[in-house]
Amino acid sequence: MHGSSEAATVAALIAKARAAQKVADAYDQRQADRLCAAAAWAIMEPARNKALAELAVRDTGLGNVADKIQKNHRKTLGLLRDLHGAKSVGVIAEDRTRGITEIARAAGVVGAITPSTNPGATPANMIINAMKGRNAIILAPSPKGYSTAALLLRYVHDEFDRLGAPHDLVQLLPSPVSKALTHELLAQVDLIVATGSQANIRAAYSSGKPAFGVGAGNVAVIVDASADVTAAAERIVRSKTFDNATSCSSENSVVIVDSAYAAMTAALQAQGCMLLNADEKAQLQAVMFPAGKLSPIVTAKTASEIAHIAGIERAREAQVLMVEETGCGEDFPFSGEKLSPVLAVYRAANFADAATRIADIYAFQGAGHSVGIHASPERAESLALDLATQLPVARVIVNQAHCIATGGSFDNGLPFSLSMGCGTWGGNSFSDNLTYKNFLNITRIARPITAHMPEECALFADYFSRVNQ
Repeated sequence: MHGSSEAATVAALIAKARAAQKVADAYDQRQADRLCAAAAWAIMEPARNKALAELAVRDTGLGNVADKIQKNHRKTLGLLRDLHGAKSVGVIAEDRTRGITEIARAAGVVGAITPSTNPGATPANMIINAMKGRNAIILAPSPKGYSTAALLLRYVHDEFDRLGAPHDLVQLLPSPVSKALTHELLAQVDLIVATGSQANIRAAYSSGKPAFGVGAGNVAVIVDASADVTAAAERIVRSKTFDNATSCSSENSVVIVDSAYAAMTAALQAQGCMLLNADEKAQLQAVMFPAGKLSPIVTAKTASEIAHIAGIERAREAQVLMVEETGCGEDFPFSGEKLSPVLAVYRAANFADAATRIADIYAFQGAGHSVGIHASPERAESLALDLATQLPVARVIVNQAHCIATGGSFDNGLPFSLSMGCGTWGGNSFSDNLTYKNFLNITRIARPITAHMPEECALFADYFSRVNQ
């Protein structure tokens, strides 16, 4: 049982949220869209964006200000693009042939667990999606990300004042956010969206309430023999260094087909990567994985900072630290997620061998998330299809900077999101990018139509033709 104090605290927030949501429930589509715009401007307005990014880096110690500013802007702008013109109020679809009308309804009060790695962009994304469906939302940020969430909340409320919208549509658990308080929130809301540690995801799924949680990241990418290695290296390094690899979509392993190995490793080094020798790899492993677990001392630090901590002075100018790896699992910690500009490099005999290697990596960690392929345009389509039908992944990213592409980009068709479902492979209830649709209930009106009852022989024809041979 949760403590009576936590239960009462959350109950008070829920009561205010329900009162505010009742007001929003009467909003039309234009008013709902204005709520979205207000919440978006709260983080996109340049001075506020800068303040949020600076506070996030100062208080979490993760990532860098310039990339967080870019992430706050682009992810929010992309989300608004996806929402523009989308119906989320009243009748959203009609099928006269089937006699079905679909009506969008609010989910109610949403509880959102948000991570320290994206303490501004992820809460903003959750808030905007919730507002699109006229829901109320209560944030449960990580302790390190609390100050950023609190400042964002203040900015959101300032924008709501310009619309006359109730502040209590968006609330925040009081500080300090304890496990008990978060678990009580999960028990009392109508819907949970959780991004962050797997402990939080498990808590969301075991709360007894409907929950959308995300799986663990540990992205691996293949470099095929046909790849443009210069372009592939640029994409990988751009992705791996963005915000010091705070994203769950950053490349953690690159599996290079043998015939491209020398050229690709040279291309990576030309982009500022440094390949460590065996002794340096051991030094780095001792610092990164004491007792076999990833240490927070290196999380989202620059390669230069990590090299200094590990005592690898010749790598002080590196953009990415590379280590050659041959195995997967607990005895090979570099095969797991590293949340830093450190890249494991594998050598594969051919494409099929590379795919098998990635299957082994994902059997250890990262199943369900995504995989990348760098190949010539002529081969990319068939190779991507092979990966999509063989590997336990919800996304196959073709010839793109992975962390920028996976959560939606202006040059691909995935929806903008900071929460990626990993399907049953990753222990999740969904395999899409989280969108506003996940924050809606849909009521369907079903009318009588002309009956259409098929002949049994038509439905069983193929089966009977097989078994009666």
